[in-house]
Amino acid sequence: MSLDEEYTAYVSGRLPWLRRIAYPLCQDWHRADDLVQTAITRLYVKWRHARLADDLDAYVRVILIRVFLAEQRGGWFYRVRLTSTPPHSSFEGSDRDMAMDLRRALAAVPPRQRATLVLRFHCDLSVEQTARTLGCSTGTVKSQTARGLATLRSTLGAQDTRVAHTEEC
Repeated sequence: MSLDEEYTAYVSGRLPWLRRIAYPLCQDWHRADDLVQTAITRLYVKWRHARLADDLDAYVRVILIRVFLAEQRGGWFYRVRLTSTPPHSSFEGSDRDMAMDLRRALAAVPPRQRATLVLRFHCDLSVEQTARTLGCSTGTVKSQTARGLATLRSTLGAQDTRVAHTEEC
């Protein structure tokens, strides 16, 4: 099998997985596709080296997270996004209101904290694995996780307060 065929086989099998990681980071399916496209392009350039990695999925996940964080520092974050349809739900469950509240709260979390939360709880990585992925210390992962969770709790708590106040009126 040639290098291109190996790359194509790997990427074809992992696209849905990459999209499921990208979406919680950016909260937009189109942007998630753009992040994945950029990540797999970078992977292609490094394929000869990457294919020899001990854990290729971890290697690709690092690329994806770094693409997301780099775009947050660039112009993407400041663009206005107008959509004609509501976002697709990435949650498979019965409580769509809770899923929407959680998605909205996650969008309020700063990008680096959001990346930490997605890696820790969506990708189920350990503190050490998350630190390696983000290129930081385990202490930083712990503090980013704590701050991100505090922001989520605060945002979700504020939503509960607004709902309770609206119901009283």
